[in-house]
Amino acid sequence: MKQEVIVRFAPSPTGYLHIGGARTAIFNWLFAQKTGGKFILRIEDTDAERSTEESIQGIIESLKWLGIIWDEGPYFQSQFINEHLAAARRLLESGHAYKCFCTKEELDRKRETALKQKKDLKYDGTCRRLTRIEIYIKEEQGIPYTLRMKVPNGKGSVSFEDVVYGRIDHKYKDIEDFVIVRSNGQPLYLLSNTVDDIRDRITHVIRGQDGLSNTHRQILIYQALGAPVPKFAHMSLTLDPKKAKISKRKHGELVAVRFYKEHGFLPWAFVNFLVLLGWATPESREIFTKEELIQAFSLQGINRANSIFDVRTNDPKYFTDPKAISINAHYLRTLPVEEIEPYVTAELEKAGIWNPEYEGTKRRWYLDTIGLIRSRFHVTTDFVSRGRAYFSDEFPIESRAVKKNILKHPDLKKWFPKLADRLGALESFTATETEDAIREMAEELKIKPGVLINGVRTVVTGQLAGPGIFDILITIGQRRVVDRLRKAPALFDKP
Repeated sequence: MKQEVIVRFAPSPTGYLHIGGARTAIFNWLFAQKTGGKFILRIEDTDAERSTEESIQGIIESLKWLGIIWDEGPYFQSQFINEHLAAARRLLESGHAYKCFCTKEELDRKRETALKQKKDLKYDGTCRRLTRIEIYIKEEQGIPYTLRMKVPNGKGSVSFEDVVYGRIDHKYKDIEDFVIVRSNGQPLYLLSNTVDDIRDRITHVIRGQDGLSNTHRQILIYQALGAPVPKFAHMSLTLDPKKAKISKRKHGELVAVRFYKEHGFLPWAFVNFLVLLGWATPESREIFTKEELIQAFSLQGINRANSIFDVRTNDPKYFTDPKAISINAHYLRTLPVEEIEPYVTAELEKAGIWNPEYEGTKRRWYLDTIGLIRSRFHVTTDFVSRGRAYFSDEFPIESRAVKKNILKHPDLKKWFPKLADRLGALESFTATETEDAIREMAEELKIKPGVLINGVRTVVTGQLAGPGIFDILITIGQRRVVDRLRKAPALFDKP
């Protein structure tokens, strides 16, 4: 019988979910979906000083927003500390671990001496050689101790086949006897994480490259506990344009998943982008539906080379990775309008310009308007910042549009009210009728139609460019168009 694939995402709740963590969750989720396996969410909250309920909720909400839903959990590592300590006792009793009474000061002195003598900085195994009587005496004296894993002696090695990086060997002689339980009785990550994976029957550990340095130690724990060792797949790092590792401390909100939710990204578009940071198909395809991505995904597609997340801190046009925005724009412009409508509605509500009639009598107009204006938009916030004129009579007017389309033609100040009269008198306010009216007036004035057309665009929408002007006029409606043209002369009074 084929073994069920079980994977997990195990974030530490010491802050928001950042793009590196999100990418790890996505890869695990995709692999579970592809193989018909199980995806577990486990919150590693044993760092009591840094873990917060706010972070836990933030992680959960960000995963839900991305559409990454777990099959089991969330489990909390802190609930299983007794299991971790029980495993440590088993290792001690079986001779795979030992009590180490060396103090921090003693260890620091040994390392200083080793540095001066240019010797190996590994723990020298002092307490590994203690006799039972010596251990008993130290315990009677109340000397605190840690538990260290006893690395085998000899010429052997810890070897494993990483799905991404291939065969990796660590010789026993190069591995330090490492601590698995602190002197205060707190189990360390290496032990807790491994014991949790054993309990949850994890078959594949898919995580960042920074976990690679711990893998050989964890394998020793698996082996000592008599548990099957899972397969490992370590993902390459995500770096900024200066080749520095992406981090919360350095890049702040720009690497938080919630930042992209708040700045108008569609969930699946962002998932699609994150997958491409360190993974590719043989044909380098970039756009996938959910079903297509699940079908295409494989661990073998994970790249060894580090990926670049182009964090933008001073580019008002993009504010983040241009590729992320490009992918989001693709989905924003091509998905059925009904699929993006809830996200547009959320933006209008947030901006205070939502009209309940958009769910009633104006429903068809609302959907058609979204479909009309989205063609030049990149994120859903554009519907407020650049599309506000369609939903509100209070909207910003681009200074560059005023400069180019209004102030260059001073006579527009007297022409706009006359055009308002013409358009207001139309019995049928259609694209054909409005176009005829504008072109006839331009012919009478002996000017190019573009002078009126571009001026009207700026007055009616506040924008320099956009959809076809006659579609715009019909969408905004006769009354509002006429009203805006009558108020347009005020634009010439701007400094």
